Amino acid sequence: MYTGYITDVPGIRVGHAQNLEAMTGCTVILTPTGTTGGVDVRGSAPGTRETDLFQERKAVNEVHAVVLSGGSAFGLDAASGAMAYLAEQNIGFETPGAKVPIVASAVLYDLEVGSPHIRPDKEMGYQASGKASSDENSQGNFGAGTGASVGKILGPDNAMKGGLGSASVQVGDLVVGAIVAVNAVGDIFDPLTNTKIAGVYDHENAILLDTIEIMKAGHLAKLEGQNTTIGVVATNAKLDKAMANKVAEMTHNAYAKAINPVHTMFDGDTVFALATNEVDADVNLVGILAVEAMTKAIANAIYNAESYGSLLAHRDVVK
Repeated sequence: MYTGYITDVPGIRVGHAQNLEAMTGCTVILTPTGTTGGVDVRGSAPGTRETDLFQERKAVNEVHAVVLSGGSAFGLDAASGAMAYLAEQNIGFETPGAKVPIVASAVLYDLEVGSPHIRPDKEMGYQASGKASSDENSQGNFGAGTGASVGKILGPDNAMKGGLGSASVQVGDLVVGAIVAVNAVGDIFDPLTNTKIAGVYDHENAILLDTIEIMKAGHLAKLEGQNTTIGVVATNAKLDKAMANKVAEMTHNAYAKAINPVHTMFDGDTVFALATNEVDADVNLVGILAVEAMTKAIANAIYNAESYGSLLAHRDVVK
C-alpha cells in the first residue's frame, strides 16, 4: 500500500457516509476559502453536477465542496446535503439573497451490488459533510467506494471488489493528494510494481483473466452506465481555473496507467482538481505529481477493499 491521504493538503477535509446493508455511500471533500477548481470528464456515461462552472469563461471562481457518490444518477442528491451543511456554516458564493454553496459532484453505478432501492441521498450527504475532518484516512469499503466493483466484462459473477483509495505526494512545500472511487469495467494495475491487482476473476481456476482478450474474443457485454471511476486531486499550489483544468486533464493519465480498458462507452470517468492557492508551483509539476498521487490512490482502493458476497477482494485472491 502507498502512504498519504488527500487530507495531507492543508485545509482539505473529507467525510464519508455509507450504508453497509445496501452497499452504497458517498464521500464529501470540503475546501478552504479561496479554493479554485477544474474538471475533466472522459468517460461516455457520466453523471455529474456543476461541472460547467469549472470552465474558465464562467463567472464563479471558487468551489466549496466536491461530492463523490454511489447510487448512479440518484446519488447526485447527496450533493444537496453538502449544500445544506455548508449553508448552515454560512459558506457559499455571495448573492443578494443568500450565500449559495458551490458543490460539484460525480456518481458511479453500484445499484446491483447491495439494494438498488437505497441510494445516497440528501441526508447521507449531510452526514458525510458533518463528519468531514482533516484527519480522515479511511480506505476500501467506505464512502463512494462502498459498493464499487471492477472487472465486469463477464458480469457480476466474475467481477471483483473495488473501493475507495487515497494517496499523497510532497515535493518541498508543494503537496498533491488524490482520492478516488474505483468502479471500472476494466482490469486494475499497480504500474509502480507492474502487476495486475484486480479484474475479471475465474473462480474455478483461481486466476485473473484479461478483459482486453475477452473483448477481442467477441464478448462485448452491455454495461452502459454501470461502471465509472470518479476522483479528486487537491493541491496547495496556486492555480487559476485554466491551470486546474489542465491538472484534471493530466490526471487522467493515472487512470490510463492503472485501468485497462478505461474511458469506454461503459464508463463515466471523471476527475476534479482543487487548488487551495498557498504555494507557488509550476503547473506541469503539479500535474505530474497529481498523476503519481492518483495512480497510488487507485492501487490503494484495491489493496484496501474487502470482499462482499461473490465480489472477492484483492487480499483474498492475490497472494
